[in-house]
Amino acid sequence: MISYLQIDGLTKSFGSLVLFENITFGIAQGQKLGLIAKNGAGKTTLLNIIAGKEDYDSGVVVFWNGLRVGYLEQSPEYPAGLTVLQACFYSNNETVRLIAEYEQIMQSDDHAGLEEVLLKMDTLKTWDYEQKAKQILLQLKITHFDQKVEYLSGGQLKRVALANVLITEPELIILDEPTNHLDLEMTEWLENYLGRANISILMVTHDRYFLDRVCNEIIEIDRQQVFQYKGNYSYYLEKRQERMESLNTEMERANNLFRKELDWMRRQPQARGTKAKYRIDAFYELEKKAKQRRDTGNVNLGVKSSYIGSKIFEAEHVSKRFGDLKIVEDFNYTFARYEKMGIVGNNGTGKSTFIKMLMGEVAPDSGQFDIGETVRFGYYSQDGLAFNEQMKVIDVVQDIAEYVDLGDGNKLSVSQFLNHFLFPPEKQHNYVYKLSGGEKRRLYLCTVLMRNPNFLVLDEPTNDLDIVTLNILEDYLKEFKGCLIVVSHDRYFMDKVVDHLMIFHGNADIQDFPGNYSQYRDWKEAKDQLAKEEAAAVAAASRQKQPVTDTRSNRPASEQKKKLTFKERREFESLETEIATLEEEKNTLEAALSSGTLTNDDLLAKVDRIAKVMDEIDEKTMRWLELSELA
Repeated sequence: MISYLQIDGLTKSFGSLVLFENITFGIAQGQKLGLIAKNGAGKTTLLNIIAGKEDYDSGVVVFWNGLRVGYLEQSPEYPAGLTVLQACFYSNNETVRLIAEYEQIMQSDDHAGLEEVLLKMDTLKTWDYEQKAKQILLQLKITHFDQKVEYLSGGQLKRVALANVLITEPELIILDEPTNHLDLEMTEWLENYLGRANISILMVTHDRYFLDRVCNEIIEIDRQQVFQYKGNYSYYLEKRQERMESLNTEMERANNLFRKELDWMRRQPQARGTKAKYRIDAFYELEKKAKQRRDTGNVNLGVKSSYIGSKIFEAEHVSKRFGDLKIVEDFNYTFARYEKMGIVGNNGTGKSTFIKMLMGEVAPDSGQFDIGETVRFGYYSQDGLAFNEQMKVIDVVQDIAEYVDLGDGNKLSVSQFLNHFLFPPEKQHNYVYKLSGGEKRRLYLCTVLMRNPNFLVLDEPTNDLDIVTLNILEDYLKEFKGCLIVVSHDRYFMDKVVDHLMIFHGNADIQDFPGNYSQYRDWKEAKDQLAKEEAAAVAAASRQKQPVTDTRSNRPASEQKKKLTFKERREFESLETEIATLEEEKNTLEAALSSGTLTNDDLLAKVDRIAKVMDEIDEKTMRWLELSELA
């Protein structure tokens, strides 16, 4: 197996702060690695070092000669003046540049030079490449090709940068939070794309389902060292727990030995100079180990919530639209006490607008939100990071309150509260501008929760938070004695904290589903499968010459439709033969899979092939059905 990347003895520090020290690991062909660490532990710094965008103190970073590497940064940037199309194809790859030139010509009214470009494309055999590129742009909903990149939102720019990375077809992809700003449909497409693609990956993501389904190895930065786990995220959780238990046992044993050694050192102070030097040295080493505080990263979020009455809010005939885009129309809803609602949907369907109407930031066109008198909102918004960068962390929090009420007469000082949020004393007196993006998000979450809300409204809370913080936030939300609305694309997070979903399908089509996201997906897949089976049944009936009737007029549909063209007639006839051939191949594959005589390699190959055959049958059957209505 080819070694694509090897890192040996890498150390990086900022002044007295050591992020990682003497770490070593590698990435081979086909490996898909997920990188996990707390915010501020150096995940993005490590990716920047590997990508050559940041220096390091010592060590070696070596790539396989000629390796094609793509890097998706957490906050990508492109030169001002580039169009979206130019940014998507921003690459030194000759094939990619040629496709970009072709697309530019086709987008313009002037087709001068088209013949020369087409000739070059034929020579380089770029047509399959171009179709793949267009598929990526389509899946990421990138369509406004002539827009300038400087006018894009952060989310739009991230998707353009992701398209740019995927289109260049690198052999090793480095991804920093690839699912941020992707809706659920895009996330699931990317998950399938990366899971199937024959590429190597090193990525940082908080999306645990994504991590579990794409990666086959996890590396964790913990206490400035790297720990490797040869499996997906579920395997990592199991093995990490074993490591923690072993470490705790070792620390307890060290503490016991330390107590004995301490007693020995104290009993003979006058003979200090005659003690065995090796034992004195061992004592100080043991003292260091015994005093090592095992920081598990737990964030204590047991903040008391204030009383909330039975009336929460009522949406009464609410309507909102932007031009032709309808967000809600005559929407009515009564929110129940202690309800925990998740809001999901594709980008642009109005989720954040709905939240902003509830919070009074955007006025509905008609109707109103009638909010109960006891409701005290805690609002975590996508745009909520508005700290004064020159303030110290502790001053940001002290501007809100001097202490935090935990209930039952217990209180926490601001310093204690920040410490629970993984801001140790030295971090508390740092300036905000020195914090990582994830640490700023954690500080923002801290300021929201400490206001003692009884109704939490969280708009994309999982972006840039590390997995440790997300776990504790999830536990807090499950126990939260108040109301909750969460807008999120994080499927794992939604599964753990909500009891039902509001699904925004777009164009004011809003569905209330009584379950979490995974339950909704199971229901939707079953429904889609049923629709496919019904369509296939109709197609099969049509192939047997059973007429499909237009129920509106009781006349055969074929009598009311335009006739097939000559080309469509040829395609229609060809499809019948192709479908029959594929059905035979499917039957043969099924028989082989049931025989029990296949080797593992043959079994995997046939499983892969039968999936493709079934997709082709579905696709050709749907096309046959369309043409049959014209026949």
